Amino acid sequence: MDLKPGSHIHLMGICGTAMASMAGLLKDRGFKITGSDMNPYPPMSTQLESLGITIQKGYKAENLNPKPDFVIVGNVISANNEEAQELMKLGIPYTSLPKAMGEFIIADRESVVISGTHGKTTTTSMMSWVAENAGKKPGFLIGGIPKNFSQSFKNPEGNLFVIEGDEYDTAFFDKVPKFIHYKPKHVILTSVEFDHADIYKDLQAVKDSFAKLMHLIPADGTLLACAEDKNVMELRKLCKAKNNFTYGFGADADFRAKVLFQNEKGIGFEVHHKGEILGPYNMQITGDYNILNATAVVAMSKCLGFSENRIQIALESFEGVKRRQEILGEPNGILVIEDFAHHPTAVRETVKGIQKKYPGRKVFSIFEPRSATSRRKVFQKDYVEAFKGSHEVMLAKAFDQSKIDEENRFSSHELVADLKTSGVTAEDFDSADQIVAALKSRAKRGDVILIMSNGGFDGIYTKLMKALE
Repeated sequence: MDLKPGSHIHLMGICGTAMASMAGLLKDRGFKITGSDMNPYPPMSTQLESLGITIQKGYKAENLNPKPDFVIVGNVISANNEEAQELMKLGIPYTSLPKAMGEFIIADRESVVISGTHGKTTTTSMMSWVAENAGKKPGFLIGGIPKNFSQSFKNPEGNLFVIEGDEYDTAFFDKVPKFIHYKPKHVILTSVEFDHADIYKDLQAVKDSFAKLMHLIPADGTLLACAEDKNVMELRKLCKAKNNFTYGFGADADFRAKVLFQNEKGIGFEVHHKGEILGPYNMQITGDYNILNATAVVAMSKCLGFSENRIQIALESFEGVKRRQEILGEPNGILVIEDFAHHPTAVRETVKGIQKKYPGRKVFSIFEPRSATSRRKVFQKDYVEAFKGSHEVMLAKAFDQSKIDEENRFSSHELVADLKTSGVTAEDFDSADQIVAALKSRAKRGDVILIMSNGGFDGIYTKLMKALE
């Protein structure tokens, strides 16, 4: 990618979290940026607007007129997409986002890759904030918007680049996990479960992709593996790095988290390592999984030689990520929280974390099955377990299932029937508007409403806030 500042780069699928971040990194470096997307929605569409980048709505041949110097193709684009076909016809040089990241942005810097099925975005945000506080002037690319930085990317001034290492595939012309291109030297592996049922056929296929990541870590690199996850523990044996450590709650973890408190104010914990007690660390966010994420960051920060005092200050001032346990407001004493949870494990841990954080308050758990996997039947029974301890559950109909065979479609109605059988109050609805109406009549002062979706959820957030006011 040998381009001079001022060159015109076009991004196809620009509203994807990583794509929008890439657009920002490139604009920051003096390139002229354009982009197209089918379905722009916040927070990425608003981030792009604030950067002065126009989004062309829909994929059309004319989006490549005037002809750009270079094109970056997102993984939502298929080979038969009209704009992709025009790209081939015009012979414009192109690449995928991960390849451009590795070659052009990370280059020969030290790459810290945060990977795993869960917790990537929060952990990457936390790691970036700690590195920033430690005076390392890192670059970063995050699959969400960390509140401490107010945007999802930053060009590096120092030698460190922190990046969210996704296992999803790269592009239609490059069918490997994105993290393959990120030159992983230091890696945090949070969890490995079956996900992305649209591209992986089973858990073994997912594990095979993470095995590639383990083999890429050099001998002088670092791996921090979550001891709470048996798949991670199996995979860590493939890594040849001399710094190959575990973290977790158990006595045998190299970096062991000890919880000091967990309440409405947040969490307090310390980390025990080789007879030394690190911390204490206080944080505003909540949930056991966030204690694990923070323990991984503490451990990586120690391996990279950051000062203890800087780590403490950074964690205490870490504000979290937009759409991850984000408080939208408390109209009439009813607290509304938004979260990105969509995999059954993430849903279970988020519901548990929020109910623990607000004891004595009723929590309504609202869920939209929207991800490629949650719209399929593969986790139908797992969601029963995920919602089992919930106070009350409201389910939306699964988002667009037109491309999924009928026998493979997830059913909200069936989940509700199973939840009722197991003693949970649950109901399914055909639209966001119906859910808003039901909440308006049922939610009382002091209640908490937790909304979980990895998409726009038909504007439920603003509709609900308006209705409750």
